Amino acid sequence: MTVFLRLRSSAAVAFVALAVTLSVHPATAIEAAIGVDGREAVRICADANLLPFSNDRLEGFENEIARLIGEDLQRPVVYFWWPQTIGFVRNTLRARQCDLVMGTASGEEQMQNTNPYYRTVYALVYRTASGIRAESLADPSLREARIGIVERTPAATLMRRYGLTKTEPYQLNTDTRANNPAKDAIDDVASGRTDAAVIWGPIAGYHAARRAEPLTVVPLVKEAAVSHLQFDISMGIRADEPEWKHWLNGFIARRQADIDGILLRYHVPLVAPDGTLKTAAKEPAGSRTAN
Repeated sequence: MTVFLRLRSSAAVAFVALAVTLSVHPATAIEAAIGVDGREAVRICADANLLPFSNDRLEGFENEIARLIGEDLQRPVVYFWWPQTIGFVRNTLRARQCDLVMGTASGEEQMQNTNPYYRTVYALVYRTASGIRAESLADPSLREARIGIVERTPAATLMRRYGLTKTEPYQLNTDTRANNPAKDAIDDVASGRTDAAVIWGPIAGYHAARRAEPLTVVPLVKEAAVSHLQFDISMGIRADEPEWKHWLNGFIARRQADIDGILLRYHVPLVAPDGTLKTAAKEPAGSRTAN
């Protein structure tokens, strides 16, 4: 499984479903690459049930950023829906059913990447009233804590190195029509079933902010092995479209402040070039985001 899917598939599905489009006819696999001016629409490859990234009600932050692209191009934004699991790129972007994957780990080999438009990190989540004050996985207070972790993710590997063995595992691939393991991990922290969880930052921030029980979200920027927990995120396109890549890179440069604003509203931990966190979104009463 690629880094792209490992990061996001804790909230993705592991079944093959019939993909549907929203106001767009399927393209053929033999369709040639077209320039920016020749595009009748911004055709997005996305998962219909993958908040906070995307859904078919257009409630995700990638939906909002895609809307900005449509505004800049003065083109409608349309979607080709497919579960974001193994085969996602092959059945969407490579099949020319759509032209843009809104979020992929930079360096992902299945797609040509744009310049990164944000950098984010895994996060530790615990109840604010629990007495835990850890700001890294090395904190001794976590030694006896029961910690939720999605299996086979970079954070799971690092936890083993720290000797954090009292874990509550959550399945990496699952059908989110019935289950959402990363969300379940947050719910279990809020209910007291577990003491903490280590979750991909965008998922952790989004779901923790929506719980009645105040939760602390600690982006793990202080880890010694931080390179294993932080990732640059780009957009993904086909390799034969340099003009499209050039336009998207220009869009990112022009609209970076707007993009950051959207991400922060969704409580995505944003890591600045110097390794610090960018200004956090306004928190609900009683919550605390550690920096």
